[in-house]
Amino acid sequence: MPMRLSGLMSGMDTESVIEQLVAVRQTKVDTAKKEQTKLQWKQEAWKTLNAKIRKLYDGALSNLRFESSYMKKTTKVSNSSVVSAITGSGAMNSVQTLEVERLAQSGYLTGSQLGDGKQGYTSETRLKALGLEFTENCNIKVTVGGEEKEINIAGGSTIGDVVQAFKDAGINASFDEANQRFYLASKDTGSENDFSVSAGDTNGLKVLQMIGLNYADEGIREKYQAVIDSRDELLRSRTDETLSSLTAERDRLQGLLSDRRKMLSEEFGSEFSDLDINSDDPAEMEKVKERAAQLYAQDSERYGKLADWSGSWDNLSGRLNNVNSQLEIGPDGSVTGLAESKKEEITKGVDDLVGQYQAALAAADASGAKKSNAMDAKITLNGVEYTNSRNTFEINGLTLTVNSTTAAGEVVTLTTADDTDGIYDMIKNFLKEYNELINEMDKLYNADSSRGYEPLTNDEKEAMSDSEVEEWEKKIKDSLLRRDSTLGTVSTALKQMMVSGVTVNGKQMYLSNFGIETLSYFTAPKNEKNAYHINGDADDSYTSGEADDLRSMIANDPQTVIDFFVGLSRNLYSELTDRMARTDFSSSYTVYEDIRMKNEYDSYTSKIKDLEKKLSDYEDKWYQKFADMETAMAKLQSNASAVTSLLGG
Repeated sequence: MPMRLSGLMSGMDTESVIEQLVAVRQTKVDTAKKEQTKLQWKQEAWKTLNAKIRKLYDGALSNLRFESSYMKKTTKVSNSSVVSAITGSGAMNSVQTLEVERLAQSGYLTGSQLGDGKQGYTSETRLKALGLEFTENCNIKVTVGGEEKEINIAGGSTIGDVVQAFKDAGINASFDEANQRFYLASKDTGSENDFSVSAGDTNGLKVLQMIGLNYADEGIREKYQAVIDSRDELLRSRTDETLSSLTAERDRLQGLLSDRRKMLSEEFGSEFSDLDINSDDPAEMEKVKERAAQLYAQDSERYGKLADWSGSWDNLSGRLNNVNSQLEIGPDGSVTGLAESKKEEITKGVDDLVGQYQAALAAADASGAKKSNAMDAKITLNGVEYTNSRNTFEINGLTLTVNSTTAAGEVVTLTTADDTDGIYDMIKNFLKEYNELINEMDKLYNADSSRGYEPLTNDEKEAMSDSEVEEWEKKIKDSLLRRDSTLGTVSTALKQMMVSGVTVNGKQMYLSNFGIETLSYFTAPKNEKNAYHINGDADDSYTSGEADDLRSMIANDPQTVIDFFVGLSRNLYSELTDRMARTDFSSSYTVYEDIRMKNEYDSYTSKIKDLEKKLSDYEDKWYQKFADMETAMAKLQSNASAVTSLLGG
């Protein structure tokens, strides 16, 4: 805003004069803003009411129009501590017998206590503190749900690393610092989700013993015992594998040496003609190597291939001698078996492995680690056995959740029948939502007039307290939809649908036939005269003492009740569908003209902008006029002073 200095020459309070001149035009701006504010409040009021209409339309009313919604059944259980039942629409009315043999459970491994339980190991403790001496990785086999995985634990691992490794393999794991034990559990119940932990190598055995997870359930025992029992077969297998491997290596090395000799013969035969390059005599081969070195020294370019011949020959010969030392060689140079020293080495290795598994079994038997296997739940329903990995069974429309086993000789009875209360509650819930909506619409339509109340300007708000402003605005907002034609039309349409009859089996029936009526004009509270009450409803203080005709009809003639309310709800749903159809002035699923109101709001925004521009121009015009007057008066005063000076004044 520009800074203006006025009235300096005239002495007039031009600010006040101009303020009074523009006051009339300021009123036009304020009036437009108030009208826009009221329109905004009205949009908000309609939006809130429309949401309540949509709630009834999409919820209780939509559900009520399908006959399948009334196909409700319930199952009563003679011992709810054993089993709970959820009844689906496909369940048959029946009486069934149930026995629960066992519940589903997870696999659970409780590790033995580390040390005497007083060491105070934590997740940060390294395995070295528990006695781990080797630095290379160890291998542990983890089988989860039939799938085997490997855990490789490094020598520098911490207890926390071990816990995480088991988690990564698909097992719930933790280390309890208070009890100084590892705990493992399957992630789900049922035998198909069980797990096992066993050693993959000798280091793995040591680690499992060290961390208290060395156990031997039936599966692990069979696995370890299989290694022990196969000692002779394992020895024979390793012997055969070693013999085959060493023989193949011998043949390969001999072939390479033969290739070295062939190269000398084919490329440099004349230089070695006086030597026997095919001799196995070490002295003769020393002469060959010496001649090769001399030739390369004389002409490295010509005899370049002889540069590393000597070293290569020695390397291959040494490796061949090493292989031959592990084999028995016959007079004709053929392999007849393994050398005794190699046999002893293999035997010792197999015996060490078997001994470690024997020790592992013995240690597992002495260990405090205990494994409980995962199991499937098992029930007998009507004499037929069922198993499941979880404690929930879905059988012929019933969802049964078993909570405990039955006592010896105990039989639980499941009684499935039509759910009278479910149908009753569904109708009651619909009427409750309808009443809340129709009461709200009557309240808005019959609201007191707010004549003389308009939205406040900022200056007017400053002159009032916050509570006074809130009360003032509430008076206006409460009356925004008073006598609104759109509200009246929608409200009337809903009321007419509710009082209209529905033809059931050729007979015209009404809500009153089911004990559902409005209260008398003088009994009903204000703005609740169109609400419906169910006779005999225990929650309704007005009608709780009446006979419960609705519940009686549901029990004795449920199809008539269903046919009537399906027809009534479809009529209401169709009426609201038509009312909420999209038009040029309203959006889909909207009962009021939201598009038209938005356009009006935008028009007010443009109008207010134009009025404020004109007001600003008008104010600037008057400031300019008074500024011109001040300038003229200043010149007049200057001229007068000059004349007076000339006259000797």
